[in-house]
Amino acid sequence: MKRIVIKVGSNVLAKTDGGLDLQRIKHLTGQLSDLREQGIQIVLVSSGAVASGRSLIQLPAKLDEVSRRQVLAAVGQVKLLNIYADLFAKKNMLCAQVLVTKEDFRDREHYLNLQNCINTLLQNNVMPVVNENDVISVTELMFTDNDELAGLVSGMVNADKLIILSNIDGIYDGNPGDKTSKVINRIPYGDKQFYKFITSEKSNFGRGGMLTKCAMAHKVAGLGIEVHIGNGQKDMILTEMIKGKQTGTIFVPRKTTSGIKKWVAHSEGFAKGSIFIDEGAKKVLSSSTPTSLLPVGVVKVEGHFIKGDLIRICDQKGKYLGVGKSQYAAEKAAEIKGKKNQRPIVHYDYLFLHHI
Repeated sequence: MKRIVIKVGSNVLAKTDGGLDLQRIKHLTGQLSDLREQGIQIVLVSSGAVASGRSLIQLPAKLDEVSRRQVLAAVGQVKLLNIYADLFAKKNMLCAQVLVTKEDFRDREHYLNLQNCINTLLQNNVMPVVNENDVISVTELMFTDNDELAGLVSGMVNADKLIILSNIDGIYDGNPGDKTSKVINRIPYGDKQFYKFITSEKSNFGRGGMLTKCAMAHKVAGLGIEVHIGNGQKDMILTEMIKGKQTGTIFVPRKTTSGIKKWVAHSEGFAKGSIFIDEGAKKVLSSSTPTSLLPVGVVKVEGHFIKGDLIRICDQKGKYLGVGKSQYAAEKAAEIKGKKNQRPIVHYDYLFLHHI
């Protein structure tokens, strides 16, 4: 059975005055219902709680930003989920609220618990509606935005496809405001030329922008999951995407990555230290042959970590290459660096490398 993660941004769900666009939500839930009838399992990652809260309560200007988000999310999440629940019920569908924080991805045990919850909901024909728990999140533990969360969830549930709905048609080959600019329909894995066309400007209601969307899309494509970015304000956009019509931008995935590697790839924010490798090791790791990271290619060890912790992999110039699960504590890794005939510092099964 096909499994798709669909992320809907605040700019799709919110009207210009900040309130929720009920007609747009109704249209989207209708499309989601049609996809379910086709036998497709769907995980919905939905923004909109804060935007929903803005229409319900007026807060004093002196309130700090974190507290403001907490209150708006707490009030707005109730309304948002009630809207989804009512609309899905009319289609004989049941949905469930799944609120998460970045801490839920910090180790393998938490990761598997959340994975089991979402998988069990899907197996029982319940559509998970996932959102960040802004009520208890604090600044340093917040996701960059729900695009990052959608990427994490896509890897977690072994999705076949991630669809990101925003208020733009896709990735353009120039300034979107220029009439000569066109949407790039397909971006091969490893091709980063599109970055030069993207600005860091953020949306009106959400935390993210096109730059973060593209960085996340490229990363998820590296996990073997196709990513499709399109305009959620267009009628029947999901139906067109699933039918394979040329709409929006597709990030072409590389070959499938294991579930363990997917967890490692999206847990780099919890890395405890860094390993720096020489050019020889970098060349070996970038080859098509599955290879573990051996101590002989390590030139420097930084940070304090123990066996089983995640560590960053960098080249001699400090360029970030990937992340892996260490087989040694920092002291032992430093002791055996550069030596031959030693067990791997990071085994291939627990090593995720970005496109080198």
